[in-house]
Amino acid sequence: MLDQEMLEMILSRAMQSEADFAEVFEEDTMSESISALNENVEKVDRSRRAGIGIRLYQGNRSVYGCSTECDKDSLLALVDELRDGFGRRETNTIVDLQKQTYPADAAVDPVEAPLQDKINLMKRAEQTAMAYDARIVKVQTAMANVRQTVQIANSTGRLVQDTRIRTRLMVHAYAQEDDRLRSGFHGPGAGKGLEFYEEATPEAIAKEACRVALVMLEAEECPSGRMPVIIDNGFGGVIFHEACGHSLEATAVAKHQSVFADKLGKQIANRCVTAIDDGTIPGAWGSQHVDDEGNPQQKRVLISHGILKSYMIDQLNGRRMGMPSTGSGRRQSYRYEPTSRMSNTYIAPGKSTMAEMLEGIEKGLYAKKMGGGSVNPQTGEFNFAVNEGYLIENGKITKPVRGASLIGTGAEILMNIDKVGANVARAQGMCGSVSGNIPVDVGQPTIRVSSLTVGGTKSE
Repeated sequence: MLDQEMLEMILSRAMQSEADFAEVFEEDTMSESISALNENVEKVDRSRRAGIGIRLYQGNRSVYGCSTECDKDSLLALVDELRDGFGRRETNTIVDLQKQTYPADAAVDPVEAPLQDKINLMKRAEQTAMAYDARIVKVQTAMANVRQTVQIANSTGRLVQDTRIRTRLMVHAYAQEDDRLRSGFHGPGAGKGLEFYEEATPEAIAKEACRVALVMLEAEECPSGRMPVIIDNGFGGVIFHEACGHSLEATAVAKHQSVFADKLGKQIANRCVTAIDDGTIPGAWGSQHVDDEGNPQQKRVLISHGILKSYMIDQLNGRRMGMPSTGSGRRQSYRYEPTSRMSNTYIAPGKSTMAEMLEGIEKGLYAKKMGGGSVNPQTGEFNFAVNEGYLIENGKITKPVRGASLIGTGAEILMNIDKVGANVARAQGMCGSVSGNIPVDVGQPTIRVSSLTVGGTKSE
């Protein structure tokens, strides 16, 4: 990382221009991925990414450049090139930085831990899976470990250093019976070190993956049509994340490319829905002490009892909207200019029980585990796969089904959520957008959507 004197020189030089703001983002990231098949380690990859990005603002415009060359001459040349984007100007600006450092929230650094310790954790999962049931014929495991240190300085005098550590263990189990082969997946992670696997044990992770695979062996084709849908907690929150969350990011809102633009203070969801994006949750997969613009992370109440209260806003889009940053500026690496992104996004708990949700449903779908999907933030239209689903018949959960998908719009699903449970849980994923792929948590309690289009493999 550059020393304070060098940073002050770069920022002061950047401000000798028509720019009204300058920022330096430094990154040093160590990443490790380990993959294995049936207890045989197939690949171990370790990589280091280090570089610097410099950004200048003038009003609502920005210029950005990045480099892996961090010597004085190279950086000053980059600054001069960026200054030319707005025009050079003699000013008396001298930047004086005040430093704040945030240490890593990890007891056992997963990147520096002995490789054999990590392989042993994976083997515990694999051995548990292979002993779970004779129909489990193949097990794939993967572990991802990251240590990212960033240093962010800007012309307002801010200088922060933050170290983020994450680990994740993923298990794919494959079950076979006759000519049927089905898979199950479970892959929790956290913003913690290897101590995470004391609470989310490899054995528990493997058993959940195996359970899903065996359930899907018995699954029938899912019928299609319009029906009530109950979506379980945890990764079920991907529906809100994709169908609604992206449309609440200033990336889309500032350009009026969101269905929720200009709707602050208006009802956009059922009164039972409160939705939050919270980057301050200790040890969560999507948490950071500061965002990637150096602003302290926040707990952002996006929707309160159905009323839109806030967007997720980065600094540049905040200028365009005439609103302050909410600490939502994130990026994959120094190669990307930051923009507004989610962190740990979830629907807050309600009071409904599962029995209350099932009551009155003659024909419906219980989506216990969601898969991937796609969404258009401009229209809110989405399509998501259901990895583990069950029919609801006459108020009871009955047989498992496969091939189900959920189709609709974010605005529609928010208004049609009519019951919210109390069992909030979060699950982990990677989210892609214009500033790259970043780790995020999605979450919710069990919810009921009164009416939603279900795509299936069987027409009725």
